[in-house]
Amino acid sequence: MSGTDHAKDTGWGGPQPVFVLVEPQMGENIGGAARAMWNFGLEHMRLVNPRDGWPNPKATAMASGAARVLDKVGVTETTADALSDMNFTFATTARSRDLTKPVMTPERAMEHARALIGQGQKVAVMFGPERSGLANDDIVQANALISVPVNPAFASLNLAQCVLLTAYEWRRQGDATPPEVVELAGTDFAETIEVQKLLERMETALHDVNFFWPEHKAESMILTLRNMMSRMPLTQADVRTFHGIIKALGKNKD
Repeated sequence: MSGTDHAKDTGWGGPQPVFVLVEPQMGENIGGAARAMWNFGLEHMRLVNPRDGWPNPKATAMASGAARVLDKVGVTETTADALSDMNFTFATTARSRDLTKPVMTPERAMEHARALIGQGQKVAVMFGPERSGLANDDIVQANALISVPVNPAFASLNLAQCVLLTAYEWRRQGDATPPEVVELAGTDFAETIEVQKLLERMETALHDVNFFWPEHKAESMILTLRNMMSRMPLTQADVRTFHGIIKALGKNKD
């Protein structure tokens, strides 16, 4: 456990916050938290006075695939020791506290964390014990609180779930993955000229079977057809399929 945690680059996002689990009670939850962290490229975990000691074989078993997080975990006796080299600390909590502190959503908190780390500061995020959450003695050591907007009638989150939500928001803030993509399955989007030629052939075939009737409505019907086709992101494979349909229907007309 040292302040050099932030100088290491995982190859997936660069400098990052340290996640501090305060008095975790179950090895399985520590392992689950490690998996959640590594899912989003976070690898710096510190444990404060874990109930069942450390190392913990149940944590290792649960962290399958994320052992690198546990391999470098730091263990301290007190929260103050775990945070001693930090410049800014967030504390996660599901309960309102009689303390004057900024309260942020995970999204806003990780946005702020990225800004602070970008300035060279060291940032920690504290998570409390499974049964009771962080005590006020721990909370007062934080600079800001993180509160997840969950169902107020059932606000309790599993430790690993809370870690997962926070780690996801950390990753999302620096991720360039587009929110939606189209898998083209070996084809490309059709060019405008290809769609235009398809429309011309389609309109000709429909004229031949008197589809555009009555005649005074033909113009608006053609506009409707063209507008409908323009809303569809046709691929070259789609265009070929439509040409095949028109050809097949033409062979069977009277």
